[in-house]
Parts: sequence; C-alpha cells; structure tokens
Amino acid sequence: MRVFRDLMWFFRAHRNRYLGGIVLLIIVALLSLIPPQIVGMIINQIQSKTLTKTHLTEGVLAILFTALATYGLRYWWRVLLYGGSIQLGTELRTRLYHHFTLMSPQFYHQQRIGDLMAHATNDVSAIQETAGDGVLTLVDSITTGVVVIGTMVITISWKLTIVSLLPLPLMAYAVSRFGKALHKRFTLAQAAFSDINDRVQEYISGIRVVRSFGQEAWERKNFVALSQDVVAKNVAVARIDSLFDPTISVIIGLSYFLSIAVGAVFVVHHAMNLGQLTTFTLYLGQLIWPMLAFGFFFNIVERGSASYDRVSNLLSIAPAVEDRPDALHSVPSGDLVYRVREFRYPDATDRAALQDVNLTVHRGQTLGIVGRTGAGKTTLLRLLFREFDIQQGDITIGGISIYAVALKSLRAALAYAPQDDFLFSASIAQNIAFARHDASDEEIVAVARLAQVDQDIKDFADGYGTIVGERGITLSGGQKQRISIARALLQDAEILVLDDTLSAVDARTEAAILTALKRNRQGRTTLIATHRLSAVEHADQIIVLEDGKIVEQGTHGELLAQEGRYRDMYQRQQLESLVEAGGIGS
Repeated sequence: MRVFRDLMWFFRAHRNRYLGGIVLLIIVALLSLIPPQIVGMIINQIQSKTLTKTHLTEGVLAILFTALATYGLRYWWRVLLYGGSIQLGTELRTRLYHHFTLMSPQFYHQQRIGDLMAHATNDVSAIQETAGDGVLTLVDSITTGVVVIGTMVITISWKLTIVSLLPLPLMAYAVSRFGKALHKRFTLAQAAFSDINDRVQEYISGIRVVRSFGQEAWERKNFVALSQDVVAKNVAVARIDSLFDPTISVIIGLSYFLSIAVGAVFVVHHAMNLGQLTTFTLYLGQLIWPMLAFGFFFNIVERGSASYDRVSNLLSIAPAVEDRPDALHSVPSGDLVYRVREFRYPDATDRAALQDVNLTVHRGQTLGIVGRTGAGKTTLLRLLFREFDIQQGDITIGGISIYAVALKSLRAALAYAPQDDFLFSASIAQNIAFARHDASDEEIVAVARLAQVDQDIKDFADGYGTIVGERGITLSGGQKQRISIARALLQDAEILVLDDTLSAVDARTEAAILTALKRNRQGRTTLIATHRLSAVEHADQIIVLEDGKIVEQGTHGELLAQEGRYRDMYQRQQLESLVEAGGIGS
C-alpha cells in the first residue's frame, strides 16, 4: 500500500478522473446485486407454482437492462482509470527525461545507459499498472466484497455468511507472505533486465569493434549468460505468481463447500428456503472476483512498489550543476577570463586536472589550445560549459561570472563542436539545424559551405535529406567533423568552441575551413583545442598545456622563438608531414 501513498501527488492532480472511475465502479457493484435477487424470486415462485408469464418477462427484462447499464458503465470506468494510468506513465517518463537533461557527465559515468532505459520502460510500465489495474482491483474488490457480503448478511443469513467466510484469514496470510517474496524477486528481475538491456545497447553501438576483433562468438556467449540470468530471475517471480491463483481457488472452493453444506442443512430445517440458498450461492460466485482481485492487487502493488523504489532512487540524485536562485538570463559580450587555481574531477584521487590557469581571451580573438593527450585541453573547455563546477577559481565573460548566469543562457551563448562528433539518426539537414530548428535551407547550406562539406552532401543521392544513421555511422570521420562544425556555426554564438574537430580532414580542407572561420567570425571569440598545430598557427594567442598547467603562451611566432615545448611539437609535426609527403611521392 506504500506505493499508493508515494503516488498520492498524481492521484491528487487527477482526482476528478479517479473519483469518477471509482463512483462508476461502485454503481456497477450495486447493479450486480440485482440479477441474483431476481433469480432467487423466480425460483421461489416456481417452487410455490405462482410464477406467471408477466413476472418472468419482467424479471428477464430487468436482468437485460442491468446487463446493458453495466456494460456502458464498465466501458467508462475503464476509460477513466486506464486513461489515468497512461497519463501517469507519460508524466513519469517526462520527469525522468527532464532529470536526465539536468545531470552532469559524472552521473552518466556512474550510470549505465541500458539501466536508465530500463527505468524509463519496464519500471514505468509496472508503476503505470499500479495506477490502473491496482486501483481497479483495490476499489472493485473492496466495494464488491462489502456490498455483496452486506447483502448476504442483511437479506439472507448472517450465520451462513460467517461460515462461508471462515477460510478468508488463510487467504490474507498467504497473500501477505507471497507479496513480500514477490517484491524481492521482482526487484532482482528488473535489475537483470537492466543488465541485458545495457549489454544489447553496448553491443549494437560497438558492432564495428566486435566484428573487427572477431568477437561475435564471445559476445553471444555473454548474451546467452545474461539472458539465462533474466530467465532464472523471472521464473523465480513466476513461481510466486503461480501460487496466488491456486491458493485463492482452494480457499474459494472451501467457501463454496461450507456454504452449500451448511446451507443445505438450513434448508432442510426450514431456516431458509431454496430460493435464498440459490441467491446466496450466486452472491458467493460474485465474491470469486474480489477474492481473486485481492491476490492480483498484492501482485501488482508489489511489482509497482519495487519499480517505484528504483525510479525514485534515480530521481533523488541531485544535479551536480544547478542554477543559482538569482541567475542572470543573458551573457554579456566581452573578454573571456579563466582564473582557475585548481580543478579536480569528482571522485578523482590523483593529480588535479587543471592548476594555476590564468588566461584572458579578448573579445574577437582566436585562442589555440595545444598539448599532449590528457594535458587538460578538453577539461578547460568543459569548465566553460559548466559540465563541472570549479572548486577553486572562476571563469568570467564580460566581467560576469559564468556561475551567475543561468545554464540555458550560458550554453546558448556558446557554440560547440565536440571531440566525438556525435550525430543523431536523422537527416544531415536536421543534424546541422539541431540548435536552430527554424533555420532555413539557405542558412543550412551557407554554414555547410563554410565548413567545406556542402559538396560532399550534394554527392549523396538524397543530398541534405540523407539519413546519417545512428551516431553518423554512414559518414566518414572527416564528414562527421565538418557537419559538426556546420552545426556549431549555424548557432551563430558569441563564443565558438572547436574541440579537436579538424583531426580527420586533410590539410587543404583544414586551411579552407580556418580561412572561412576567420572571415565569418570577425569580432567574436573562437577557441580551438587541437593536436595539429597547423590548425592554430593563425590564432591571436596559443597556450600549451602540460599536466593541467599552462607551460607556454604566446603567438605562433613567439612560441617558435622560445625553443620550448611548442617548437618541439611543431618540428616533429613538420617532419611527419615531410615523411608522409615523401611516402606519397615514392
């Protein structure tokens, strides 16, 4: 029953729907009392030989009318109650999706994607069933049970009613025991489903890697093991499930036996007539559903409770990055300033990711960020987007701390082409227009030309309408990078961030893109993190990161003159280019 208390926020919000459904259920329960009474009266009239054609016709018409009224009312309570449960599923999925959008990368490092999907599908479905079939079985079993038992006590025989209900405490005890076991086993079954869901998602996403290493058989073996675990845990649930119906059926059979045996004695001793016994047994038949519903109810509620616990635990995780109560809703134009004394990733036990980073990028400048893998380039950019908050230090734009600005407004002022070039399973045009769904075809084509990908797109059979497949699987690395750049350019933001998004394009294409960027983004700030120094030679200033610290800073010419880390990187890359060119020439 705890799950109903937990869901009270929903029942209050939709109280008219649920009150209407419950009232209709009660009316149906009252209407169900009419046919047994009519049948009992007709049997008594037959026994006393007083039944007339008129009485029989009236009785049949009354039963028919009752059946038609019940038919219509049952339709409407189903619309109301099951419609409410569907609404609950929609609201829970919306809450989960909104919650996911607020979570930082740390959350996704700790949670498996397949597990999150299982929460939004299987768990929500189990909770939804609680608000539909759960409410139905609770109200219907109580209403029908109370009305029918009350009628049996008042109109027929309270003694026979007590006798027929003697087995009910056994059912209550058995259902309670089964319910507790079901809760535990269903929780384990849902967790097993999450495991297999996550494995399938990973396998499909990494199918190229699996095939390239010839590990299909090993993956199948792992999947079979996970699948068998899911089967075993669901069979454990089914074993408890299968105990409900037989147990209740035995108890119902025992009630029938007691009522007919004792009722026959009452008839023989004239404590009641045959019509009353017939009516009583018909009413007892109507109690079969409440008894079964009682078992169904505990089954549904325990499943819903286990799933609601899982969903609630997920929703209770607070976002690591949140807006301040007085957050600004606009980002001023101006210089970008980093003052980072130290930054460590959450739960990191090793060295700081960034230390003593003091950097000013004047508005309209281009900043180049270079360094070896793991030097801190991407971290520097992620802090600007507030994927993580700095423990010691600050970042300001136009003299205003980014922590004083609402996240939505901050990120709207930043255009980003990430390292992994993530594309959605949609058309190329839809991917480019992701940040601006109202962009015209002309605007989409214009930024594609700036990113030097327009001709590649036109070479496809469907042009800009080409579906790229999940994560852009149908495109080459260079095409994905350039589409990602076009997407960022269409946003036309104050600050453009390119995180190693030119690594998969050739030197000529890279030069054309950089020239177009320089011409197109005059007066606005651009940050370029890269391993290829040719991508930042034109930058107004370049920083060299090593172990999270700025070890060199200046223009391309100034850094070459310092004969330090930057010059070593430049000379090595020049040598690599010469060797590559020599190899091509030979």
